[in-house]
Amino acid sequence: MYDFAIIGGGIVGLSIGMKLSQTYPEASILVLEKENQWAAHQTGNNSGVIHSGIYYKPGSFKAKFSRDGCRSMVEFCQEHNIDHEVCGKVIVATDSSELPRLENLYQRGVENSIEVKRISPQEVKEFEPHVNSVGGIYVASTGIVNYKQVCLKYAQIIAEGGGDLRLNTKVQKILTRGNSQVLETNNGAFEANFIVNCAGLYSDRVAKLGHVNPQAKIVPFRGEYYELTPEKRYLVKGLIYPVPNPDFPFLGVHFTRMIDGSVHAGPNAVLSLKREGYKKSDFSLRDFAEVMAYPGFWKLAAKHADEGIKEIIRSFSKAAFVQSLQKLIPEVQAQDVIPTHAGVRAQALMGDGKLVDDFLIVQGQNSIHVCNAPSPAATSSLEIGKAIVERIKEQSSLQPVLS
Repeated sequence: MYDFAIIGGGIVGLSIGMKLSQTYPEASILVLEKENQWAAHQTGNNSGVIHSGIYYKPGSFKAKFSRDGCRSMVEFCQEHNIDHEVCGKVIVATDSSELPRLENLYQRGVENSIEVKRISPQEVKEFEPHVNSVGGIYVASTGIVNYKQVCLKYAQIIAEGGGDLRLNTKVQKILTRGNSQVLETNNGAFEANFIVNCAGLYSDRVAKLGHVNPQAKIVPFRGEYYELTPEKRYLVKGLIYPVPNPDFPFLGVHFTRMIDGSVHAGPNAVLSLKREGYKKSDFSLRDFAEVMAYPGFWKLAAKHADEGIKEIIRSFSKAAFVQSLQKLIPEVQAQDVIPTHAGVRAQALMGDGKLVDDFLIVQGQNSIHVCNAPSPAATSSLEIGKAIVERIKEQSSLQPVLS
């Protein structure tokens, strides 16, 4: 019998486990992860950016948690000697038609209490000498980090607090037994008074196992990256982003200098035919059929057909991908980039075709389900952990230790 069981060993699940262990040091805490390592999916395949929160709707969870998380993540890395750098980033308009959207983004940054600065094309060159632009924004608080290192530290803190960490343990069924719940797994059964579902790409299915309506369906989008060859890394000093299309839910192809010094370019965003489909050839009949049978997907596809086709072309054509990179850095040529890893984003989609544009947290009986936590969830993980534990305090009979 455990006081708390967390399903999912990505950055959100581990952050919640760590915060629970600090808030309830006498409690028994279990973390279950189906893979043989922590942070195996979204967390371990993201771009490693510490986001500022500039993009998100004022007042939303994403805006608040990302802004606050940007600070708390840097403080955590400083405290635990985790490699990171607050390098700042530029967001640039590459033609005059994008300038009104750039100004709207600047105003959103101001509304979200983020330090943002308008910069001229000449000033953009001071930050990123090889970038083509007609104007830009500089966001000083944005940084880079290795989130896998962060996760390993979260797990270490849980273990040091007496938590039980189980890899290779997949939850297959959830049964109610009085006021507790039994998690049946491939490695035995575990009983807990309270469960937290942080299953990422499978969060909607796990919610249903616990007889909770997830309120949306997870649709997987694969993001494919290229990497600059070592001799061309000089083209990028930090982080370079285009002005996002407000009608499309992704940020567009951009350049990211990673904490190891490599430079990644991407991602595109294409429907994955498998929830953990990191390769174009990956296919799951169940996952594919579920998406095809979901009315919300077809409504989304109809609305974004033009952009969707462009993303698919970029997926299969290196020339098209490079062309999109050249809008930002004209010097980049096809021989300067090589394919690298892909990630899969767990994006919650409503039945009416609208993407859930905020973190989605659903409460059940003696349970909480994190049903939408794509980017900037890694940046926000410490803040999500705090918020979830505050909700647990309202439901749990355990007495927290006042911090």
